[in-house]
Order: sequence, then C-alpha cells, then structure tokens
Amino acid sequence: MNTATTLLTAENIHKSYTGKAEPVHVLKGVDIAVNRHDLTAIVGSSGSGKSTLLHILGGLDRPDKGTIRFRDADLSRMNDESLADFRNRNIGFVFQFHHLLPEFTALENVFMPGLIAARPMPEIRQRAEYLLEETGLKNRMDHRPSELSGGEQQRVAVARALMNGPEIIMADEPTGNLDEANTDKLLSLLMDIREKEQTAIVLITHDTRIAAIASTVYHLHHGRLEAPAHSNS
Repeated sequence: MNTATTLLTAENIHKSYTGKAEPVHVLKGVDIAVNRHDLTAIVGSSGSGKSTLLHILGGLDRPDKGTIRFRDADLSRMNDESLADFRNRNIGFVFQFHHLLPEFTALENVFMPGLIAARPMPEIRQRAEYLLEETGLKNRMDHRPSELSGGEQQRVAVARALMNGPEIIMADEPTGNLDEANTDKLLSLLMDIREKEQTAIVLITHDTRIAAIASTVYHLHHGRLEAPAHSNS
C-alpha cells in the first residue's frame, strides 16, 4: 500500500445484524484501501452487504469490529457529534434515491451541506450555482424536485454531495433508478467530477458494466472482499 496516495483504509471490518433465528454476519473481516482521486467500485449481488460496507466507510454506521481511518483521522474513535461534523466536511453521499427535500428548489437543496457547515451565505450560493451549472442544470436551479426528471434529480444530488468540496464521494447504486441514457450521463458526470474536483469516488453497484469505468474493482462475496482488479481508467 502506498500511504502517500491512500486516502481511506478499513481493516478487519465485521458487521452483524440480529436475525429471527440467529445473527446474520454480513461483513467478515473486510479490508479495503481507497486512493486519492481514484474511482473505486465495489461489486456484489443484492443483499451481499455492499451498502452496509459503504455506510461504514462513510461513517454513517459503525462496525462491530475493525478500524476505519481517513488520512490521520480514526473514525472508529469519534463520538457521534464529531463523526457527523467530519462527514459533512469531508465526505459526500449520493444514493439510489436522491433524498431531495421536496419543498426546496434545486439550488436550495444544494445549499444544505454548506448551511450545516455554517459557511457564509454568499460563498454557499456561489458554490451551489457553479456546481449546478457544471452538472448541466444552469436553467433548472429554481425548479423543485417534482419539476425535474429522474436524471436531473440525481444530478442535483451529485451537486449537493460536492457542496463542501469533499475529498471522497460515496455513491450507493446511484444509477439504480435511471434508464440507460441517464445512467451513461451520470457515469460521465462522475468521471468529469473526479477529474475537475480531484475527488475520490467509491461506487457501489451490482452491474459489472458500470464497474468497468472504475480504476479499482473489488468484489464482495459471502461477506469478504476479493482482491481488487485494476483497470486503465
């Protein structure tokens, strides 16, 4: 492992959930390293634990055992308040369901992480307008989610994830509700973001075609990650 380029590492991650008969051991000693500016894909079938792993890597959930380090920060040792602040400032999230606030415009939805971080409003507005323009939504900023297509809503979610300039984006099946044309557009956007924003991306998917755009591909099987494959992306 080249620690000069490593952004996030997880070691010996275990996670179980209580089942009706006995605990379900979802993750069984997972190790993963994510490098700066890389697009890392984690592939697995439905129910394999991909989303659980992503939530743990992004600090949305805690492992039963194991450590997660983001540069010099040990997420495993942070209290809930510190972890929430760390997520807001360092990690962006894009989910299969965009989770936009329906009563707010696209622009106002993108504001949210900046408002939580207590950044100056003029700075927030400038950044949000820039991101929506970069995601092809310059003329849709004042529209509410119900007035946007599914592809447009997901691009708003991507812009929101980038609001605070995170070093890493966690994307959980971001194309799961999109048709093929919008899937291709979103994947192209993510590649552009990685280049322009110098952001690492962890992409969860069950689709090997989508995973093919990644620079590193892990396969999650029976709670364990297979050794990564590397592409020329």
